[in-house]
Amino acid sequence: MKKFIKNIHLWLSLPFGVVITIICFSGAMLIFEKEVTESLQRRYYFVERVTDSKITFAEAIAAVEPMLTEDQHITGVVISPDAERTWKVTLSAPKHAAMYVDQYSGEVLGRPERLKFFATMFRLHRWLMDSRPEDKGAIYWGKMIVGVSTIVCAVLLITGIVLWIPRSVAMWKNRSKIALRRGWRRFLYDLHVTGGIYAALLVLAMALTGLTWSFEWYRNGVYRLFGVDTSASSPKPQRATSDASSPYAVWEDLYADVAARYEHHGDVTLAVGSASVKLTGIGNPRAQDRYTFDSATGEIISVVEYADSPRRQKIGGWLYALHVGNWGGLFTRVLWFLAAMLGATLPITGYYLWFKRVFAKRCDNKCEKCLK
Repeated sequence: MKKFIKNIHLWLSLPFGVVITIICFSGAMLIFEKEVTESLQRRYYFVERVTDSKITFAEAIAAVEPMLTEDQHITGVVISPDAERTWKVTLSAPKHAAMYVDQYSGEVLGRPERLKFFATMFRLHRWLMDSRPEDKGAIYWGKMIVGVSTIVCAVLLITGIVLWIPRSVAMWKNRSKIALRRGWRRFLYDLHVTGGIYAALLVLAMALTGLTWSFEWYRNGVYRLFGVDTSASSPKPQRATSDASSPYAVWEDLYADVAARYEHHGDVTLAVGSASVKLTGIGNPRAQDRYTFDSATGEIISVVEYADSPRRQKIGGWLYALHVGNWGGLFTRVLWFLAAMLGATLPITGYYLWFKRVFAKRCDNKCEKCLK
């Protein structure tokens, strides 16, 4: 039985190993995109000087509106509890676009572009640089290859765990550490076998959650597993408009009212008729309380706390958190980064071991026994 599992592990890894390495490496690069981007483009995200006076939300929106194109409108304002961070005025197009405003000076700092390196890593990670076909019925080959390779990655991890299980205490000790002074061949072998087992569960979590973005049938199956009705479509959030009747004036009192309800909170997002407050702490990083309010008076009409949010939203947030590792703050993100980087090395070390087994006729270090 173990020989059969070993053959599955080998013959699946040979054709898919390169793609798995690309997926793991590019995913690792994206984990700290936010920090790197804000460090390199700090002028957009942080103010130069904190003062006692701020502009109003209406003034911030009025300053941004002349810079918009005909197909754009303002959808809301995101306010960070950190006084040194700028206000983020979100736009309807393109996707995830925003203008940043210094809330103390009133200066519109502009719209940052995604760094080319991370844009490339994202396209590699999701679609292998492929572009969505114009024909909706056509196969999206890049997305398909990534999805199939992710399934193979999960199979390889499971079979690898089975093959790793030692038969004795002595083997357990040997397979639990990486030898650093026994030559490159032994080091690469240990990196593949021992390093692989250390990273296996985390990379498996990344793979199983990542499949929800590749296959609709898989995503629906996961949601149904957690009791979510996939036949019902998710309600679309209400968007702000940029016409003169938009009641931005009531946002000042509304923000003060909402923020005062929390001892600690994350970003507060204001839109016409709705607001949301991001919750802090370990857990779902997308957890938030949602408010609806009267656009004319600013009076809060209803509150949906995170605990009472639709299950679909909760599961979606947790799937994302488990995929990128941000559910436990910096510590888990570092773990996910290291696991993804280690996962990227597994096909490379696997190719090396396979090549040595098949083509090497002699081994000066006599480590062929380790490679059996």
